[in-house]
Amino acid sequence: MSNGKSLVLGFMVGGAVSAAATLLSTPASGSELRGRFKEQGTEMKTLINNLKQDGLRLRKQITETSKEGAVLIKELTQEMKNSVEEWKETVEPHQENIHQYLEQIESSLKDLEDKVKQ
Repeated sequence: MSNGKSLVLGFMVGGAVSAAATLLSTPASGSELRGRFKEQGTEMKTLINNLKQDGLRLRKQITETSKEGAVLIKELTQEMKNSVEEWKETVEPHQENIHQYLEQIESSLKDLEDKVKQ
């Protein structure tokens, strides 16, 4: 966030310096010069206010998006937990059968190996 502030500050200082340099290097009477300074000051105030409002809107948007993202992640996590639990409930009753089938296959492979060796 400090980088954003320093960027805005840099634009403001740069704008003020360039405006002052332009006004001071241009031949003009004192009243014209004061009028230009006043006009430039008003424009800078307007620009700063616009930047401030844009920054506040951006901060609000980021805050809302962060909150929405946190809610979505929480919901997604809960859905994933539910899915895993449902999968466990579905697989668990069949787990013993799968284990028995694997033992039978292993036994059959050993028998086959024995027959091939003879």
